[in-house]
Amino acid sequence: MVGSEQKNGEPNFGYVTPENLGLFTDLYELTMLQGYHGANHNPMATFSLFFRELPTDRGYVLTAGLEQVIASIETLSFGEEALSYLEKRGFESDFLDTLANFEFTGGLRALPEGTPVFPNEPILEVTAPIFEAQLLETLLLNQVGFESLVATKAARMREAVDRHGNDQSLVDFGSRRAHGTDAGMKAARAAVIGGFDGTSLVSAGEAFDIPVHGTMAHSWVQSFEDERESFSTFTEQYGDDSILLVDTYDTVEGARIAMDVADEHDAEVGVRLDSGDLATLSKEVAEIVGDAPIFVSSGMDEYKIADFLERGGVATGFGPGTALTTSEDAPSLDLVYKLTEIERDGEMVPSMKLSSGKVTYPGAKSLRRVHHGEEDEYRKDILALRGEVVGSEDEDVRDGSEGDSGGEEQLVTVFENGTRVYDSPGLDAIADRAREGRRNLPAECRSLRNPAEYPVEISEGLRELTNEVQTQLEARNQ
Repeated sequence: MVGSEQKNGEPNFGYVTPENLGLFTDLYELTMLQGYHGANHNPMATFSLFFRELPTDRGYVLTAGLEQVIASIETLSFGEEALSYLEKRGFESDFLDTLANFEFTGGLRALPEGTPVFPNEPILEVTAPIFEAQLLETLLLNQVGFESLVATKAARMREAVDRHGNDQSLVDFGSRRAHGTDAGMKAARAAVIGGFDGTSLVSAGEAFDIPVHGTMAHSWVQSFEDERESFSTFTEQYGDDSILLVDTYDTVEGARIAMDVADEHDAEVGVRLDSGDLATLSKEVAEIVGDAPIFVSSGMDEYKIADFLERGGVATGFGPGTALTTSEDAPSLDLVYKLTEIERDGEMVPSMKLSSGKVTYPGAKSLRRVHHGEEDEYRKDILALRGEVVGSEDEDVRDGSEGDSGGEEQLVTVFENGTRVYDSPGLDAIADRAREGRRNLPAECRSLRNPAEYPVEISEGLRELTNEVQTQLEARNQ
């Protein structure tokens, strides 16, 4: 039966595991790998992962997912069942023996998580035998794209609070609307990178040590004879930790009952609003509850948060859900993974794609970020060749990590000769980096609508190499 939920007598939920992680790739990748193997063609290659255009209304993308990339590379394997499946698909036995012993031996450079990134800038660069580098394509695109979208969406909601609010908390309420359990987990993590304070998802709290928050559902209120009894029972159980959902019947009256119950139990409770004209209702409720916390949910995103606050809405926190975990207004990031150099006769030779509208810059890259002198604000980025000296001694920039002027190198080495050499920071440190990076961007580039374009300069060396390779390829293919 097609799509059977039984596999070898055991339930099959379709999860990716370390034993079948190698199969998380498109068929043509394995087809090419078998071709490389059969032709004994396995030169070193560099692939760059980047996007060509920003999503709707985004002035930047905030990188996320590197930790999952690292874990995937370290655990990628082909277990017996995966190899058996490929054998049934007609793949050759000596090729399958090679997959059975797969091990990443190459290098990986990447932007640390929480780094603002712009079109054509490398988020990751893989340099490895092409057999290894090719296999990683689908997996890397998948891991980086989704988390970066959610982290960026979260950062925009934090931007709305920073611009219009008073440091209100943001809590991820979106796991139930995420596109699967894996997406819900990664969205909760990415939300923290983007500036959220916690999640409602308990499994993400356990896995990533994220603060977990929650209130109650309308079903709790409806299950009791009346609203007062439901609030009283909840407050008896949870005391000062109680956040009472007051809009099951009448929001303003529910707020009055909540405060009566708080007085009866001598408890400091809060309230949650989840429907109606939230800005107007929050002001009415605030008159009743005073300094008690007011938590606002129901379809919140950066635009609605900004509108709520601009209209004088009163809240101590927001609980965005669907808009966050699906990056609702920009649900895809058109990442690509392109070959930029290949080994020929023992030397790495730059390569590029020439298709109309999809030209790629050749060679391994350097990405340098230039500040305004000693100030924190970013002035521009310089996309250059790896090892190229950019800038000048009298240019008003900070010194780069390699000792030359022209900005600070953003790419870090993660794997070297197959060995992990990068010490991943904790999630809090990544979130701090993301907050600093976002705030260092020019304000106009952080606008929620029609953001200004951040300047990315192509270095002289990269421009010259691009023209040279393009000319060579066009002459060769005429």
